[in-house]
Amino acid sequence: MLDLSTDAGGIPANHPPIVVIGGFFLSRGAAMEWAKPIYSKGQIDRAAKMLVNPGANDGGGDTSALVIVNNWRAAHNFPLNTFQVTLRKKSQDIDGSRLVAQRIKRMSSIEAKLARFPRMRMSQMQDIGGCRAILSSVKNVERLVEKYTTSDIKHKLDSLDDYINNPKESGYRGVHMIYRYNSDREGPSVYNGLFVEMQIRTRLQHTWATAVETVGTFLQQALKSSMGEAQWLRFFSLMGSAFAIKERCPAMVPGTPLEEKSLNAEIRDIEARLNVRSVLTMYQQAIRVAKDGLKKGDHYYLLTLEPSKHQMRVTGFKKTQLVEASEKYVSEEARIANTPGSEAVLVSVDSIASLERAYPNYFLDTTTFLAELERLVTSGA
Repeated sequence: MLDLSTDAGGIPANHPPIVVIGGFFLSRGAAMEWAKPIYSKGQIDRAAKMLVNPGANDGGGDTSALVIVNNWRAAHNFPLNTFQVTLRKKSQDIDGSRLVAQRIKRMSSIEAKLARFPRMRMSQMQDIGGCRAILSSVKNVERLVEKYTTSDIKHKLDSLDDYINNPKESGYRGVHMIYRYNSDREGPSVYNGLFVEMQIRTRLQHTWATAVETVGTFLQQALKSSMGEAQWLRFFSLMGSAFAIKERCPAMVPGTPLEEKSLNAEIRDIEARLNVRSVLTMYQQAIRVAKDGLKKGDHYYLLTLEPSKHQMRVTGFKKTQLVEASEKYVSEEARIANTPGSEAVLVSVDSIASLERAYPNYFLDTTTFLAELERLVTSGA
């Protein structure tokens, strides 16, 4: 059992008064309440191992482990917000139609990643806090990446992966930039060293990723992690190359035909065997969307997808309701934890109108992907 007492490295004696919300520790008295990291990296890593392997804790069910992990996860909100504000500004200067969103990684995704990579330490996980810019073209993606790499930003660029010029075998394309937060101001410096991941991709690349997640949700397979039925994985690899051709990118997905005619022929063959167009259309029609009192000015959105109930629920929160939103997020994760295919995520976008465009996979919306697939399948048929 992890001891939560002050002596064991719990809440430090000199820590400001706090309120505990579902494992999210937030300072009192500030205009905006942000969780702060209050545990050592050793405690965070041990707590994460307990969640992934309950047997390591003499039967599991260690509430304190969940509290520690949730505090670490919530502590990424402040640096994440800092990055998304800058991302909005930089991307707006390049692409007036850009879309920016942010999210804190789902607990189920954290546990799955730790299970896949047993040597990974949660304190070093780089994508707990993530923000994304979706732009209109590859050229604009390149311009935005250059704007970051040539700027005098004080945060440290830890890694840059260009999956546009070097696509993954899965077909995934986009640019990932991992930064370590850094501030010389006394208050924010408590977050120094925390990772934030930025994903920069085009609309077409986003369309591909949405379709992968949608199919993975219904099949209950981690297709986006290259795990699942071989034919579906092959189909999305081929579509990755087809989209690269449309965007005039020289780099094709490894293992796919280099000649466009052969590529399209294989896409048509697999599409017919999997009946992809009918399957995706059925997924879209299967989901009812319930929007719980969304209002203009909402800043945080809690999305709860329950495929078994054919339902996706959206709950909105104001910028000043971070505590309430975080509490509800933890509650929803616990409620659906044992329901296969169900997911909950707390996200932020700049308007209700942007929500479905930024997270179409939660609405199982593959309309754009279907239109592109239809074009490929019928051309030359």
